Amino acid sequence: QVQLIESGGGLVQAGGSLRLSCAASGRTFSNYPMGWFRQAPGKQREFVAAIRRSGISSYADSAKGRFTISRDNAKNTVYLQMNSLKPEDTAVYYCAAHRTPDYRGSAPENFASWGQGTQVTVSS
Repeated sequence: QVQLIESGGGLVQAGGSLRLSCAASGRTFSNYPMGWFRQAPGKQREFVAAIRRSGISSYADSAKGRFTISRDNAKNTVYLQMNSLKPEDTAVYYCAAHRTPDYRGSAPENFASWGQGTQVTVSS
């Protein structure tokens, strides 16, 4: 029973940067991996990044080297720093809590408590 609220999206030129935030309610935030996903119009939701309880992170190939996921357990917040943005990054970005304390993979079905999403638009 976790509520997630994303923020930080907007319009940016190619090559620019954005920092997304995901604020979570709940007292067990630190016990679960967290993830970022994105969905473009007409396309399926795809994995972007995840971070485990230990702080170890995983990235989609499209994000590796450009995006960084982090978490601040004291603030119940997950971040996604996005650099060198490309038009292909345009999508609604969602954060979600993993269903179990131990990470079971990046598939969307392994996550629950999705946020409402924040729009990221990258112009060329």
